[in-house]
Amino acid sequence: MAFDDDYKRTVLEPARAAGDQPPEDLRARYALTEPLSPAAVASQVRLVRQCWRRARGQLKYRKLIDRLEAEHRELAPIFAAVDRGDLRPLADRLRGGQERTRQRSSQARARLADAAGTLRMVTPGEVEGIARAGGVPRAELESVASADQIEIREPDVLPAAPPYAAYRKVRESLDVLGRRHLPDFLFGTRMAGPMRVLDGFSAPVSEGGPPRLDAASVSAVAAQWARRSRDSSLTHADTVLAALRADVDLTELVLYDLAERLRERLRQRASERALLRHALEDLGIEPEDARRLVFAVLRETGPGGGLAGRLRALLDAGEVHAAAELTGAAGDDADDEVAMLAAEARQRIATAVRLREAAVGEKDPDRAWRLLADALRLVGDLPGALEHQRRLPPRPVPALHADVESGTGQNVRVRLSWSASPSTAGEVIYHLVRRRDRPPRNAADGEPLPGPHDDRPPVNVPLYYGVVAVRGEAAAAPAVAGPVIVRPEPGEVELLSGDGVVTGRWRCPPEAARALVVRDGKTVPAGREGFRERVPNGVTHHYRISAVYLDADGREVATPGVRTSVTPSAPPEPVYELAAEPDPCDPGSLLVRFEPPRQGTVELVLTTGPPPWPRSALVPVEEVRRAGRRVPGTPAKGGLVVRPGAGGWLLAVSVTEDLAAIGAYHRHVNLPPPRGVVTERRGAFVHVGFDWPPDVTEVELTYRIGPEPVATGPGRPDTGFGIERRIVTRAAYDTQGGIRLPVPEDEPVELRVAATGTVGGARVTGPAVGAEVAARTVVSYDLERGGPPWRRSLTIRLSAGRALRVARLVLVLRPGRVMPHRAGDGETVGSWDQVPVPGEVSLSLPRTSGPYWLRCFADDGVIELSDPPVRRLQVMR
Repeated sequence: MAFDDDYKRTVLEPARAAGDQPPEDLRARYALTEPLSPAAVASQVRLVRQCWRRARGQLKYRKLIDRLEAEHRELAPIFAAVDRGDLRPLADRLRGGQERTRQRSSQARARLADAAGTLRMVTPGEVEGIARAGGVPRAELESVASADQIEIREPDVLPAAPPYAAYRKVRESLDVLGRRHLPDFLFGTRMAGPMRVLDGFSAPVSEGGPPRLDAASVSAVAAQWARRSRDSSLTHADTVLAALRADVDLTELVLYDLAERLRERLRQRASERALLRHALEDLGIEPEDARRLVFAVLRETGPGGGLAGRLRALLDAGEVHAAAELTGAAGDDADDEVAMLAAEARQRIATAVRLREAAVGEKDPDRAWRLLADALRLVGDLPGALEHQRRLPPRPVPALHADVESGTGQNVRVRLSWSASPSTAGEVIYHLVRRRDRPPRNAADGEPLPGPHDDRPPVNVPLYYGVVAVRGEAAAAPAVAGPVIVRPEPGEVELLSGDGVVTGRWRCPPEAARALVVRDGKTVPAGREGFRERVPNGVTHHYRISAVYLDADGREVATPGVRTSVTPSAPPEPVYELAAEPDPCDPGSLLVRFEPPRQGTVELVLTTGPPPWPRSALVPVEEVRRAGRRVPGTPAKGGLVVRPGAGGWLLAVSVTEDLAAIGAYHRHVNLPPPRGVVTERRGAFVHVGFDWPPDVTEVELTYRIGPEPVATGPGRPDTGFGIERRIVTRAAYDTQGGIRLPVPEDEPVELRVAATGTVGGARVTGPAVGAEVAARTVVSYDLERGGPPWRRSLTIRLSAGRALRVARLVLVLRPGRVMPHRAGDGETVGSWDQVPVPGEVSLSLPRTSGPYWLRCFADDGVIELSDPPVRRLQVMR
């Protein structure tokens, strides 16, 4: 299906992105390649249509495939001509397809220019729509927009409702005072050029500091008006100043003022060019901001936009009061939809006000909270509702429980648990607080806790805990638990056993007066942080170490204590001698022999380097196990059988309780034996193959050619072939496909293969695997025909380099001109057992018409027959 994947990626996906518009160019549609030939085109069209049928099973391609199939029916005459060997109609259609593609791109470019208009700006959604309608890829249309200097951007979000409720009066006052807008009222002639109103307010100035929309600028203009005589214009100025002094965002108020003036001109059917001129010349907005502002206002008037759209958006957001204020901006031009939305806003406000009044008189805070929640769902900005709801406290927590979790030293903590508040209205959160000596009265009366655990409680003092249910800004009465007294146990308790002695150590809490040690019901003399006493060996002794505190009346109070046990024993004895050799039963294992010590259990530890302790040293067991890896062993006669795996130093340690005696060690080199050794005679060579051992770079091959020497006198072996050694690398083995040994065919060979390597300048060898190859003797034979014509005979003469016997000799006859290659390839005309060599056997010459072959075969594992010349074996008649 590789073709299907490529076709979907290069043709179907781009066509689907272009609004299910198939490519006009038939070369792309049918994946045709140059040069075109009738046979190749017909084959490619069949392949593409099969891909269409398979792709139609996917829903996303169904509409596109249906359109491709419909247009293919219209192209049927062209492909019928191709089947006849005529490519001219297809060539004409290909030239027309290129022209239609250019025409489609040109039309999409014109639509884009129309959408951009004078502002040369479009939204991403408009680009997507034009691309789909025109059947061109969006990326191509975006490139066209970049070339034509058309900006693709989302419209700026403009305030839909006035930030100041009495904006209509402010607008009337500005008109009476002859001010173009709010910045003109604030700064007047100080602005020496166009102003920027998007992404913050700024403008060039003629004198003084830069104009800022802040309280200082408002105070400055208010002071100017205060110096004027009292008249009607001062009243209108006070109206504007009241809006500027209100708790509103001045930048947003100015932006709404400018946007509303553009919206007013748009409602008067002003063109795009007229709106831009109004923003630039009349309102004095910087050109780039003017383009963006007009673009945003124009895009507000699309489907669902305009005043009705803004009202609907406010109602959906729950800002019903803002929507009611906005309806006043419609004036007498309000259409039916605006009037309907205004009525909806008034109805929702009336219902929400009734719910708010009912909640104010409700005594149950949970029911009042729900009434206010219903009111806020209707009118999200209902005055006073949210503030009153935040002041409704939940019901208090029924009970709080504080439990001291046992621990030592700084690990003691108090765990707090409580039942949830019965209030189910709203989100209830819980504040935890801790106080010494008395219960807390509220969430601020004590030390706050971050969670249900007090990880660092004060020690040996009465503690009280409280949990406060909080909803909004209101809190219920706290639920209290206590008093709780935290008395930690001694920390870091450690008992060390020796030869008939026990030593104890711990860390006593600073607040404790002393420590108490009890062994088997008897008090043991001890200091603040330790003790030492003599005890019998081989007996387990149980200790309890407690911290003793003084209460408020000065009486001693002991903690439950930390319990631990120890068994003293004599120190272990080291292993003085250690021997390791390959296990004869398992070549991958080692048989480690040693004399068991009188004290201690022997463990074998494998370290990567020489042991860092001297022999016979006594060290903690944990220290030994940190330095090496304990090697499991199977008991065997005189020692342990282990499988170390990696190489290293095999160390024997004698362990008693938590003490180890360092013993002898053995340097172990990980040289696993080869597996699956195979030998095969190949003429004058013996081929040796095996599975190369992992992580080994060289093997040592030891071999002896000829029979094993026999002694002819004291220390005088028979002369013969001696033992030879050869080092073989992995590269040489892989290059030759094994190992080749030159061995005469009539000589046996015995060989052994072992992994080898160099450690510390000396060559070491791992366990060896052996094999033997028996000698193979070559026996030559000849066929001689003789006797009178009426009684012809055949004589087989055998010869060899030494006297021997052939276990079984077979003479095979095969008619025709093909030589027999095995005993079963013809008819057996003679067979003899235990034939002496040298020697001969005879038989009557077979009577057979036509040419035939005679050949001998030996049924003997160590005998190889050497044939005479071919003319001796073939009989022609």
